Amino acid sequence: MTHDPYVLTCRSAATMSPDSGEAYGLLENAAIAVADGMIVWVGPEADLPDSFSAYSRHEFGQNLVTPSLIDCHTHAVHGGNRAQEFEMRLNGASYEEVARAGGGIVSTVRSTRAASEVDLLADALPRIDAMIAEGVSLIEIKSGYGLDQATELKMLRVARRIATLRPVRIQTTFLGAHAVPPEYSGKPDAYIDDVCIPTLRLAHAEGLVDAVDGFCEGIGFTPDQISRVFDVARELGLPIKLHAEQLSNLGGAKLAAYYQALSADHLEYLDEDGVAAMARCGTVAVLLPGAFYTLRETQKPPVSLMRKHGVTMAVATDCNPGSSPTSSLLLSMNMACTLFRMTPEEALAGATRNAASALGLSDTGTIAIGQRADLAIWNVEHPAELSYRIGFNALEKRIYGGAFD
Repeated sequence: MTHDPYVLTCRSAATMSPDSGEAYGLLENAAIAVADGMIVWVGPEADLPDSFSAYSRHEFGQNLVTPSLIDCHTHAVHGGNRAQEFEMRLNGASYEEVARAGGGIVSTVRSTRAASEVDLLADALPRIDAMIAEGVSLIEIKSGYGLDQATELKMLRVARRIATLRPVRIQTTFLGAHAVPPEYSGKPDAYIDDVCIPTLRLAHAEGLVDAVDGFCEGIGFTPDQISRVFDVARELGLPIKLHAEQLSNLGGAKLAAYYQALSADHLEYLDEDGVAAMARCGTVAVLLPGAFYTLRETQKPPVSLMRKHGVTMAVATDCNPGSSPTSSLLLSMNMACTLFRMTPEEALAGATRNAASALGLSDTGTIAIGQRADLAIWNVEHPAELSYRIGFNALEKRIYGGAFD
């Protein structure tokens, strides 16, 4: 690992700057100067000022450099897995039969409640390591598989702990309004009042929460129920995100826009009014092709409408044990292109610059002066290859806060 000031040179750098006028913000024969973990200069190597002549050099003349990747929607901390449920479905079991056998989210809630913090951490770290190995430097992790006070707090503590054990930034999101637990079956309002909101207040007091999310869906919570959680989030000064329009259109995107949410996520059933509402307040659309693929959905998010209205689009893994059991952001980028018809440039922006926006962060996601030196060095000739290849990791090196892995 290196912490001394240095200049990195490379064949090309996809800066992902929205103002460069070039696709991907591409710079040929680029140089990037790094000091104190920050980017202090970027441009063509031929224009590098003499003031950087004393900096050490790291030459990657055959490589592409991009901002390191950002996974802005994951459920990476959870207990157990649902491989048996996956197999049952493929052998013809109905949703009811799977549920009767103890499958579905109830299975994950049961496993997560039973696991200790040590166990949850041990289970999560291989997923985190797989993400880091693909050039990821920033991961959002949600709670939501505890659905009781003790387990929700336990999940958030584990997420915080990960950042002390691995070279990665973690953003935590409280997702207490994810599902109604079995003990509150048929009583979602009581669950919101008795468990979800008090737990949010405790998690905030303990410094465990960076944002608040909810699942606005027929099998989750209504807009009115989510609003009660979001009112508390706003009172506490916490930014908001929302699972919206995944399985139906309950107006979740409009609700997210009303609360000036950082993002609305999934969005397969989003209509043009919802798109326009998101555009007006700058809410990022986080697309999750892994869930679309796993659930074998046919209703695609309206990417063309998002382009028309200028809605910022991000891409994430949705890493979770049920609907998106993947930790590969590179695969998610490919799926976003292949399944949703995003362009490779949109997919890379969605996993860098726009993913940072979906987390409310402005210090990462592009290669620019004043940004953190979180970079990924790839064995590819063109940035489109990152979305083009399937199941292939072209990462050569990852730089985290200026330090080489």
